[in-house]
Amino acid sequence: MPLTIAVIAHDEKKKSLADWVIRHEAHLRAHRLIGTASTGTLLHESCPDLRIDLVKSGPLGGDQQIGAMIAEGKIDLLVFFPDPLTSMPHDVDVKALLRLALVYDTPCAFNSASADQIVASGMLRP
Repeated sequence: MPLTIAVIAHDEKKKSLADWVIRHEAHLRAHRLIGTASTGTLLHESCPDLRIDLVKSGPLGGDQQIGAMIAEGKIDLLVFFPDPLTSMPHDVDVKALLRLALVYDTPCAFNSASADQIVASGMLRP
């Protein structure tokens, strides 16, 4: 059964997420991806054959949109590569997103190592 996977990365981590998606494109192809606007657009440019639905950019409410989808049970996995070394003007939105992922027991990956472990677990098998 296809999963719905939210993909988000802060600016300094977008390349890292794009590299991860490129490496695992075959696993991701069977699933529905939802990305914030700038992250999703970059991922689509990196892997044009992947279908990536877009929400608003993070600072314009995209993190909150994905958080709402988590609360509604519409997200099966959150792949979020945050930049812990850069201050974010929408930090409260990021914290709310993480809180919802924890409250609703949503599997999460926050870097390539944890995202690779999710792939290795077999969770992304079609």
